[in-house]
Amino acid sequence: MEEKLVKFGRQSVSTREYFAPGHRACVGCGEALAVRLALKALGENVVIATATGCIEIISSCLPQTSWRVPWIHTLFENTAAVTSGIEAGFKALQRKEELPSKRIYCVAMAGDGGTSDIGIQALSGALERGHDFLYLCYDNEAYMNTGIQRSSATPYGAFTTTAPPGKLSIGQITWKKNMVAIVAAHDIPYVATACPSYPFDLIDKVRKGAEIKGPAYVHILSPCPTGWRYSTEQTIEIGKLAVETGIFPLYEVEEGKYKMNVDRPELKPIREYLELQGRFRHLPDEEIEKIQQRVEKEYHKVKDKCGV
Repeated sequence: MEEKLVKFGRQSVSTREYFAPGHRACVGCGEALAVRLALKALGENVVIATATGCIEIISSCLPQTSWRVPWIHTLFENTAAVTSGIEAGFKALQRKEELPSKRIYCVAMAGDGGTSDIGIQALSGALERGHDFLYLCYDNEAYMNTGIQRSSATPYGAFTTTAPPGKLSIGQITWKKNMVAIVAAHDIPYVATACPSYPFDLIDKVRKGAEIKGPAYVHILSPCPTGWRYSTEQTIEIGKLAVETGIFPLYEVEEGKYKMNVDRPELKPIREYLELQGRFRHLPDEEIEKIQQRVEKEYHKVKDKCGV
């Protein structure tokens, strides 16, 4: 397919599809959309390592693949370690002049389970060592590939198959782990949040993260109609509401400096976001108010860091 660049304001977006159609993602999958957008930002001069999870399963059923760039499937826990090895290997080969001296983007991709749970040790080590790589976390807030089990990224009050609501439980009883803050605490050059409901913001951040020298991390909220229990055509609306209610603010941290990318004069009520999703259908009013207060508190923490 011949590549063309289409202008959208100040941005140019490739018409070439590096994530081929025909994959086995669920209808309305926010994660598959996010991967497609990320690959448009990265182009073909890239090597990607992907953890076990939804993206790996839906894109690589032998003998077929949806990847039109070099791609490696690795284990749940070691995506960052494998990508570190790829980056170090390219450096060694270029020093020996066995490869041309050009920038090759080394990119790790994993879900919230492979990032904030099983893979956090390998990720922290890779960030601490200062490898020149980009890590993309596609956060659908549970282990969706294996049956909607809770992860440390599952939000408070959500239904999962391992944290179901009942007479003595509201479902998930812990608050979502702030993975972005954990990564930012490593003092790496670039950290950001993104969502496919804001496609040009996502493309811009993936490009920036890839081009910056040193470790970069982009945490991408990826709405999941199957696990979140909403109608498949609502994926973009759900993602926008996550931002507009403040539950998932869009911001970036570049060389330690925080910047808010979308800041509404007034947040929408969190109820508008929760009521569209079956995973929150059981929540009583007092729990919704509790979530509202928590979201406002955390949102203003980010705003304070951004100086807005």
